[in-house]
Amino acid sequence: MSCGIAIAVSLLLSDPNVALAAAQPPADAGAPVSVAGEPMFIDIVTRASALKAVVDAWGPTGAAGGDFEAFKAHATALSAMDMQAHLILKERGTDGDLKCILRGISEDIPVRIHAVETAASPEARAVALSELSYLLNDNVEVITAPPQPDARSGVPTN
Repeated sequence: MSCGIAIAVSLLLSDPNVALAAAQPPADAGAPVSVAGEPMFIDIVTRASALKAVVDAWGPTGAAGGDFEAFKAHATALSAMDMQAHLILKERGTDGDLKCILRGISEDIPVRIHAVETAASPEARAVALSELSYLLNDNVEVITAPPQPDARSGVPTN
């Protein structure tokens, strides 16, 4: 069994929102698709918003020690949820742009966390925290934005 499937199965078994989101009926072809009202996506928006507020409250130097470790654990859980949301959208066969964006955010969260941890100067840490804040904000906005037609094909996305 591949690692990706194992992670997906463990998330499916551990989070009831995943099962709720996966049970949603497929979207009508040609109709704009919005997942913003689905339980799992609401949870992602809530978590990303809360984490962004924490980063913004820290200021340019960020937190250290236990505060950062707790934040890191919550951010890692958010990353896993973003990947699960990607897999749900992939399974539905809808929402190409959002599906890809959520995967990218999932993969980028650990990179941004590592950048904060390994920043060699206060200036580098401030930049890393700023980029993390923007990423968390993007996580909210891509889910809550109204569906838009895909510019390449005219197919509605998000």
